[in-house]
Amino acid sequence: MRETSIPKTKFIVVTGGVISGLGKGTVTSAIAFLLKAQGYNVSAIKIDPYINVDAGTMRPTEHGEVFVTFDGGETDQDLGNYERFLDVELPKINSITTGQVYLSVIQRERNLEYEGKNVEVIPHIPQEVQRRIFEAASASQADFMTIEVGGTVGDYQSVLFLEALREMRRVYGNVVFVHVAYLPIPHNLGEMKTKPAQHSVRALNAVGIMPDFLVARAARTLDQVRREKLASLCNMQDEAIIAAPDVPSIYEVPLLFEQQGFAAMLLKKFGLSYTAGKLAQWSQFIRNIHAAKEEIAIAIVGKYFDIGDFTLEDSYVSVIESIKHACWQVGRKPKVHWIDSKIYEKDPQQTAQLAQYAAIIVPGGFGGSGVEGKILAIRYAREHDIPYLGLCYGMQLAVIEFARNVCELKDANTTEINPSTPHPVIDILAEQKQKLADKDFGGTMRLGNWKAVLESDSVISLLYGTTEVLERHRHRYEVNPKYLAMLEAKGMRFSGKSVIGELVEFMELPKHRYFVGTQAHPEFKSRPLRPHPLFVGLVKAAISDRPHGM
Repeated sequence: MRETSIPKTKFIVVTGGVISGLGKGTVTSAIAFLLKAQGYNVSAIKIDPYINVDAGTMRPTEHGEVFVTFDGGETDQDLGNYERFLDVELPKINSITTGQVYLSVIQRERNLEYEGKNVEVIPHIPQEVQRRIFEAASASQADFMTIEVGGTVGDYQSVLFLEALREMRRVYGNVVFVHVAYLPIPHNLGEMKTKPAQHSVRALNAVGIMPDFLVARAARTLDQVRREKLASLCNMQDEAIIAAPDVPSIYEVPLLFEQQGFAAMLLKKFGLSYTAGKLAQWSQFIRNIHAAKEEIAIAIVGKYFDIGDFTLEDSYVSVIESIKHACWQVGRKPKVHWIDSKIYEKDPQQTAQLAQYAAIIVPGGFGGSGVEGKILAIRYAREHDIPYLGLCYGMQLAVIEFARNVCELKDANTTEINPSTPHPVIDILAEQKQKLADKDFGGTMRLGNWKAVLESDSVISLLYGTTEVLERHRHRYEVNPKYLAMLEAKGMRFSGKSVIGELVEFMELPKHRYFVGTQAHPEFKSRPLRPHPLFVGLVKAAISDRPHGM
């Protein structure tokens, strides 16, 4: 293994069994949260077994939302979950994929860094995995590092990661394994079955790992009979079986674990003491969620919802969580409605249904599918004074709608969709043109944190309470500066721009109830106890007394 200092960090590895989508990310986040509440510096790593170098080239319907880190990483959505629970900013090195690992090993072989050795899958791939884990732990100087292994135990894609982690525990000894397994309750039986979880643990045993804890995911809580059965057959103590039934909100999971003494047992594994009574603020937050009874209906008009016969909410998970954070802060219960913009393209009259919503959001996206439907929805929000928030592409499409219907530039468009449009109000960033020509797509957008300067008397500045902000980005196109004067003359205000003064970062319609757009992705920075101001502003406008149309 390449020389890498071994950190003093303690590692908690979370694996999953039986089925995917169990909530390993939430379990990992909850564990990290509880350890941070004990006063430790905690960070988190996500291991994804796909060959893609990062998540940036995958469709949202393929793998859910692409989360963007402050330093420009395009990662799995679980990093966003970790950030929200821990209230930290994680770097891109905390995302590890099979593609990254193999690419690095092959590059090193080509550079003769293995000094002529025969490079093998074993041991060199697991060693590279370990090197990346230690690198991330050293960079964060974490006391604890949680590591979520994507996929399901038994899948051949994750075997080499499990081998790396098994060897880490054997050599360094500072690793605890938490296995999350599903306990189904077949409808025709009405009885919780433990056999799938047993087989899942056996599959983990087969690669040399004996889990220290088993988190039992099920629709209902675990009874004592099944707890004892799992403990016996999985070779564990009764108290090491942690019940994780379905709960109304993922933010309740830390309290659920705390009630079972999970944090105390984890610390005991490392020879550390535990202090009770550290979750008062979080407990109050959960009480506030339960106290919110009055619903507020918010529509997300997007296009990444459908996957076969099912709806994929994970495509916009950070937007959804940001809505929740903002609603809870003002004492409302969020009711999010998914609207496929393509239905408006088939029947524009359907936009009248938008009148029933208190606010409308058009999130980010790419390509031409569903775009005209989104523009119709934006027009309806603008003309009927419904609070609107446009995120990235949602801002760009708001500019296109305004150019067409207010500035009377009939064929205004983005060159992403129509390269020959006579009015390219949205055009490609200059530095992106050659990248597209060279088909250099992976990790080459304008990514990560970029600073914006806000006009001091603008709605945006009042929402943020400052004149300089740092937000995360993921785009190749921008508002064409050639059209700014024309758009502003008709009432659109570009109230935030990049430091160099050229790129539009924020827009607003001052005479509208709340019509705001940003080139950034503020949803990546919203936190449960610190909702993002743009979402708070949207919700407050939605519940204000001012009627639509005024």
